[in-house]
Amino acid sequence: MAGVYRPRHPERTVLYRVLFHYFDHFLQEYESRFEKEYGFLRPIIREVVERYLDCGNPRCGFARIRCPSCGEERLLMLSCRTRGFCPSCHSKRREDWGEWMREELLLDVPHRQVVFTIPKMLRIFFRYKRRLLGDLCQAAVNALLKYLQAATGTELRAGIVASIQTFGAKINFHTHLHFLVTEGGEDSEGMFHHLASFQDSLLAEFFSREVFALLLREELISEAVKEKILSWRHTGFSVHSKVRAKTREEAERVGKYMIRPLLSLERLSLDEREAKVCYRYGEKPEEVERMDYLEFIARVTSHIPDKGQVTVRYYGTYANAHRGKVRKAQMDKHPSIIVEEESPRVPRRGWTEMIRKVFEVDPLTCPSCGSQMHIITFITDYAVVDRIINHLKLTFVAERPPPPQAAFQELLWEADPPAGFFPDPPAEHFS
Repeated sequence: MAGVYRPRHPERTVLYRVLFHYFDHFLQEYESRFEKEYGFLRPIIREVVERYLDCGNPRCGFARIRCPSCGEERLLMLSCRTRGFCPSCHSKRREDWGEWMREELLLDVPHRQVVFTIPKMLRIFFRYKRRLLGDLCQAAVNALLKYLQAATGTELRAGIVASIQTFGAKINFHTHLHFLVTEGGEDSEGMFHHLASFQDSLLAEFFSREVFALLLREELISEAVKEKILSWRHTGFSVHSKVRAKTREEAERVGKYMIRPLLSLERLSLDEREAKVCYRYGEKPEEVERMDYLEFIARVTSHIPDKGQVTVRYYGTYANAHRGKVRKAQMDKHPSIIVEEESPRVPRRGWTEMIRKVFEVDPLTCPSCGSQMHIITFITDYAVVDRIINHLKLTFVAERPPPPQAAFQELLWEADPPAGFFPDPPAEHFS
């Protein structure tokens, strides 16, 4: 077998290295150091991280591909397909979803991105009770529909794509919602009423009422807390709706931004001297968040959604149930319906086409003669996998580990060392 191929993994520089070498230590330290702030360690965290660390690992199986022209053979590693965590897999999922949304879902009307934000004081409830994230999303939908009715004098059914996000610019826990909303909606007769502008302050007022009602029902706050927040000059409730999308293509770009990964790999770096992870959240030199390895892991993994938690939701004319009914009957014969649904099954593009789009490389183009290669078989039997790996002498390890924290902390207590004090790591760290 002449070669091995797998898509490029640029994240195996900082994110992968830190998780590969420090995740076990993070698990050991979690209860004493992080449980008070982040809550009990959720089982889904270990499951997702371990799957991510095995993304592209030949020991987890691979496809065998061969060129019919020259006989060239290669191995194509399997991806982890973790939801929203693995940057490589999420990039493909996002491209796939964006094309489906543009071609199959969106109406040919202008859209707006509407961002709902809640006060810092209230975010803690959604960290420890994550089932409330869906209720928070419904509260924003209710507020939006009431606003549309108040603005137009008519009960409207809007098309809404909602994305629940828990991360802020510093990878901190910052619960907020991104909506892609039609500018207006349909009335009971099927007529579309266009709303050219949104009044953010009034919409924020509707939103705050819905959120307070939710938290009061759950007995998480009292009327006194509600009145205290409302007495502030700035309550912390805000709505931003200035981003418009006039075409389906523009709406697709907004939608893909809404489901972006929690961090940008290009903004990650390592401070080799202090053994810290640096995340650049702004354009100014001082706008950098510095974290030790375990704090970085705690922040990143805190945003992994619970199993079964729906982070992208569809309402109104975009609800899956409503779209199904419309296909069977005349739209104007059905009353206004808002149904929350999990993401419909996305018609998948060819996987090779998606890899070409995301990684700019064609996995089935023969490197020797340029012909189209074909998949012979998928190999997942561990015994067979191990024999092939041992025969080809394949390795799958992270790059050299990050600098050890304890050693660097001790050195920082002493005087600054001279230039060249820190030796290069052993050669085996680069294997």
